[in-house]
Amino acid sequence: MKKSLIFLMAMLLTLSMSAQKFEDLALTPPMGWNSWNKFHCDVSESLIMQAADAMISSGMKDAGYEYIVIDDCWQVSRDENGEIVCDPERFPHGMKYVADYVHSKGLKFGIYSSAGTVTCQRRPGGFGHEYQDARTYAKYGVDYLKYDWCGSTTQDAKSSYTNMSNALRTAGRPIVFSICEWGSNKPWEWAGPVGHLWRTTGDISDSWNSMIDIFEKQKDLARYAGPGKWNDPDMLEVGNGGMTTEEYRTHFSLWCMLASPLMAGNDLNNMTPETKSILLNREMIAIDQDSLGRQATCYRDNGDYQIWVKPLSNNEKAICLLNKSDEKKSVLVDFDLLAKIRTFGRGFGGTMPAAPPSGGAPGMPGGQGIPGAPGMPGGQAAAGAQSGMPAGAGQTGQARPRFVQLTLNDYRIRDVWEHKDLTLKETSMYVDMLPHSVKVYRFIRK
Repeated sequence: MKKSLIFLMAMLLTLSMSAQKFEDLALTPPMGWNSWNKFHCDVSESLIMQAADAMISSGMKDAGYEYIVIDDCWQVSRDENGEIVCDPERFPHGMKYVADYVHSKGLKFGIYSSAGTVTCQRRPGGFGHEYQDARTYAKYGVDYLKYDWCGSTTQDAKSSYTNMSNALRTAGRPIVFSICEWGSNKPWEWAGPVGHLWRTTGDISDSWNSMIDIFEKQKDLARYAGPGKWNDPDMLEVGNGGMTTEEYRTHFSLWCMLASPLMAGNDLNNMTPETKSILLNREMIAIDQDSLGRQATCYRDNGDYQIWVKPLSNNEKAICLLNKSDEKKSVLVDFDLLAKIRTFGRGFGGTMPAAPPSGGAPGMPGGQGIPGAPGMPGGQAAAGAQSGMPAGAGQTGQARPRFVQLTLNDYRIRDVWEHKDLTLKETSMYVDMLPHSVKVYRFIRK
């Protein structure tokens, strides 16, 4: 009898720690704006409302951005009942008033807290108040919660975030749950059932070195991402002044190739034409938001020159050439070979990319070996691939789809930043690349 009781208690504890996130949310990477990168603690009711207005007047809402997220410093204390209290001077009408205003503009409202006892700016955290705060956020009308990891001590990350996930579910309002745990406990391995996106690294800063270092750390994470569950390399720095226009274009392109959440972090009321041209590039956004939900993998890595491939729906693909070096490069690109790449590669159980032949021309995709899982159609989702399983995995005896080899003749090639189709006189051509730049091509089915 005693053994049965212990077993029952263990089962109940296990069930209580099973995540219950809202499904059918964030089926494509969330897009929006967050206050932190530009304004840090200097947030207010008027700032958030002005950001909502600017998201519409700038054309960002029409381009797909929808979340207005206030980060740290909106909260100052808890009352005698433990209820979170927003700053009465900066938010004189309260947080529901701000959420209602954002909603009135056809946008969604996001808020911030932390899994620890305090937030990163030493404001009250959510530890011990998860269910209470979740009910409060639901009453406010919150649509998105960014949940940080500051103020945590010896607590277990998976258990802490699962607890908040269940609290949000119990509160009853569908809320996108953004896990901001900094990648410390490999959230990609456990966060899929818990949240809708999870940070993979520490915070980004507005510099080339910070951005490209974070990008490099995403290389082996593609298998974990898919509709409703995204790797998050942190918010965008585009327009904040620490990088060149070319570097910001690269930053935005790489985040789109990674199927990353696109959370702008600049001053929406004071955008240069160059910043707008980057954040409002709908062709690049379409690559990020593609319904297949696949993250790019690195097909070729020559150190300072890389080729990344992102599978898209309809057997299409996006190819990104990246020049990380401080010097201009002229690379020979074989579009015929790129067209034949099967898009089930490193992250999905396929073979490793072939090594380049000795003496090969710089910039050429390597060799005759094409990366991909045998028998899988290029760019077409398999059920296992979207769930993070190896391509072709599934029920016993399930037949793999027949691979249909597509060639250059099956595509037209679109230069996503020049907004024009390429006219190829030969199947290969030299492409000039500025330092810290990218070329992004979409292979579109004819």
